[in-house]
Amino acid sequence: MGERVRTADIDLWTDRRGTGPEVLLIAGLGDPVEAWGAQLDGLSDRYHLTAFDNRGMGRSPMRPEPVTVSALADDAAGLLRALDIPSAHVAGFSGGSIIAQELTLRHPEFVRSLVLVSTWARCDALARAMVTSWRWMAELAPSERAFLEAFYAWIYTPRAHADGTVDRIIDEVLAFPYQPSLEAVQGMIDAFAVHDTTDRLPDIAVPTLVLAGGVDISAPPRLGRAVADAIPGARFEVMEEEAHQPFQEAPEAFNARVDAFWREVDGGS
Repeated sequence: MGERVRTADIDLWTDRRGTGPEVLLIAGLGDPVEAWGAQLDGLSDRYHLTAFDNRGMGRSPMRPEPVTVSALADDAAGLLRALDIPSAHVAGFSGGSIIAQELTLRHPEFVRSLVLVSTWARCDALARAMVTSWRWMAELAPSERAFLEAFYAWIYTPRAHADGTVDRIIDEVLAFPYQPSLEAVQGMIDAFAVHDTTDRLPDIAVPTLVLAGGVDISAPPRLGRAVADAIPGARFEVMEEEAHQPFQEAPEAFNARVDAFWREVDGGS
């Protein structure tokens, strides 16, 4: 299910599920709405969830100008405006958490609370080297499968590689008919690499939960802790046995955490 929603200047593919308080889910690098499947299915009995394909990803078109995090945040705000959603609990993972930061800073009226998963404020030297390697890997890998095998070595837990979960995810990605272009992926990487909200995070004034995976090597807990320390009153939690995408690998535990946080923000309802 899903439909295209026209914002001010782009049609964004959008999937909406459930009833209850509004939630906006923002995906990361290369990921379509399907990445949030366990949340769209598992939380729709309590929340009205909206997930969407960022520009150039999945079924949303790429615009001709270079991608910026500011433009991606404006897309998210435009989607909420087009859907007549006055404010929402906003959750983003990885690159989506960067977009969520920028959305909150640029359009605070749309954000009821903030969940940042596998996040950072800016790329340090190690992170820049990492994302630079992803950029050329995407272009030079001998096959799409080979790229995904190398990329997912940074993303999923050792157990997911050992028990066949990663192989299954790769098969699903390769079968998905709406693959982003190389240019779109590299443009998104370039946008995330120069992101820096270090000096602006103290301006975030909404309840914030920062979640990190204890064995995440691409956005290790020290980066998430720095974000939480910079946002007034932010809560920092580590899912010790998880990596970069706990919402996929441990969806029940992840859903329980964000549900408890949103209920607390909404006064325990």
